[in-house]
Amino acid sequence: MVTRPGAFARYVPDLPAVDAPPARPAAPAAAGHEHLAPALSGPRVALALLALGLGGFAIGTTEFVTMGLLPDIAAGIGVDIPTGGHVISAYAVGVVVGAPVIAALGARLPRRLLVTGLMTALLAGNALTALAPGYRTLLVARVVAGLPHGAYFGVASLIAASLVAPHLRGRAVSSVMLGLAIANVAGVPAATWLGQHLGWRAAYWAVVVIAALTVAAVLTVVPATPGRPSASMRTELGALRRPQVLLTLLVGVVGFGGMFAMYSYIAPIVTEVAGASAGFVPVVLLAFGLGGVAGTTLGGRLADRALFRSLVGAMVVTGLLLAVVPLAARHAGSLTALVFAVAAAASTLVVLLQLRLMEVAGDAQMLGAALNHSALNAANALGAWIGGLVIAAGLGYTAPSLVGAGLAVLGLGVLAVSAALRRRELRAH
Repeated sequence: MVTRPGAFARYVPDLPAVDAPPARPAAPAAAGHEHLAPALSGPRVALALLALGLGGFAIGTTEFVTMGLLPDIAAGIGVDIPTGGHVISAYAVGVVVGAPVIAALGARLPRRLLVTGLMTALLAGNALTALAPGYRTLLVARVVAGLPHGAYFGVASLIAASLVAPHLRGRAVSSVMLGLAIANVAGVPAATWLGQHLGWRAAYWAVVVIAALTVAAVLTVVPATPGRPSASMRTELGALRRPQVLLTLLVGVVGFGGMFAMYSYIAPIVTEVAGASAGFVPVVLLAFGLGGVAGTTLGGRLADRALFRSLVGAMVVTGLLLAVVPLAARHAGSLTALVFAVAAAASTLVVLLQLRLMEVAGDAQMLGAALNHSALNAANALGAWIGGLVIAAGLGYTAPSLVGAGLAVLGLGVLAVSAALRRRELRAH
């Protein structure tokens, strides 16, 4: 994706040898990926990935259905909509806090046991949500529901990578992430419809059912996978002392924050800028969801070819697409096509960041993979906040997209620093 010689092209002439951090020859986190693949048939691997992806579907549904049912939830617990919106923030707090803590504490546990435990915790959090009698208990329930989010994707990604040959790991991890993307297309609309017709609590009971099915499926088709007995809280959190881990997290926060700067205000862009009716907003949201599915699938394939170069390319494409939103937003058709493309580029970026963190985290791969979702939730908050500032300043509803393009440029700057640091490390060794 980088066609002329430059910093990034020199950085990654061949991904596996260059992009990996200096590591001990037989680091447990790196060596633990290969031994399962020869023992499993192709259909068994496919079923295992499907089971792990079903958990991603449950998580994606519970994360985003709250937004569609917010008026119903607020009315149901007797608060106004802005106050009810805090339950969305409560879930994000659970994700940000739970991802590093659970990943660090659970690294020693057998991975299948950990992933089923996390899905059981998601089940419990959604059951508490459905049973919450009031606003405060609902806030607590949403924090509980968010706690397993990042850690689930972290451990599920490691299990997925361990089931296949090294050159297929990107596609395996993207299969897990695909559940999250498909939730935006199918799970969230279905749960929203259910909540609108049977009461908002029904949507969360539906997630409880999906989570229970995931637990059963994982126990049935996912092979037992050992943890790392030598792991400790100290060794896992040691990943946060690695410059490449911190730089990759920063790429996720600022680079992916650009997409959220645009997407957070997509409804007024459709109605006020494109001049379409409010009934056209779901069409644009569907395009966004389909773009997410396409991008997640593409991200795994690109990662298997050239991870770092693809990460740079996805960031460039995301920035360029965001920059042309003010032009495309004048017509509903061009806006819909562009939203699909932005979602595809941004979802590709999510998968690439997930794999990049697993690669540079060294022995703390589980923590690295889990932290990706903390970074993305921080990106959500950053993008929406900055976008709101420029709209409040009177710059219009498309201005957040230009801010997003600027954030993508900042992400490229962070990647340039990462590339320069890696070249220096290679010369030192």
